[in-house]
Amino acid sequence: MAHIDYFFATLSPYAYLAGTRLEEVAAKHGATINYKPLDIIALFGRTGGTPPKDRHISRIEHRAQELLRQSRNLGMDFNLQPAHWPTNMAPSSYAVIAAVQDGSGDAGKLCHSLLRACWAEEKDIAQDDVIRDCLSQAGFDPNLADSGLLVGAETYAANLEEAVDRGVFGAPFYITPDDQRFWGQDRLDDLDRHLAEMKG
Repeated sequence: MAHIDYFFATLSPYAYLAGTRLEEVAAKHGATINYKPLDIIALFGRTGGTPPKDRHISRIEHRAQELLRQSRNLGMDFNLQPAHWPTNMAPSSYAVIAAVQDGSGDAGKLCHSLLRACWAEEKDIAQDDVIRDCLSQAGFDPNLADSGLLVGAETYAANLEEAVDRGVFGAPFYITPDDQRFWGQDRLDDLDRHLAEMKG
């Protein structure tokens, strides 16, 4: 069975715009997904990127136009300037790590719920009540928000190191077992085709 290593940030607007399409592609090909939340700002610093607020105005303006275009094309609610962005990604990332280890709910739904909370629902995903609600929506025990924090911190840091080692430089980022790398939600169709070729 193929697997997809999925590197993402719980605050990434492009990961939000991916919706549940990664999960649909994986199901289509019988692939599993390894959810690997990481600190995207630290990743930028390690791989030659620049945080959005520090980019040249031409890049900032293009990003704004592109995000609005893509959200319209995808029919997704989207707030270009959410009330709680940026915020601390660590608590929500730890919750994803704990949920994946627990395995009782839907990890993909959890990730999308957290992303949607930020980019469409004006919620602060660093807050315990928001994280608990997202866990519940995805079929997990909300108490996972407070469990395994040390393991969560260690895994979160390890995900960053693995990402740097494997050539990841943005989010969302997908890697297949044969080390094919796909950056961005607009490359999910390419990932779909590649998984079909791997099976064929």
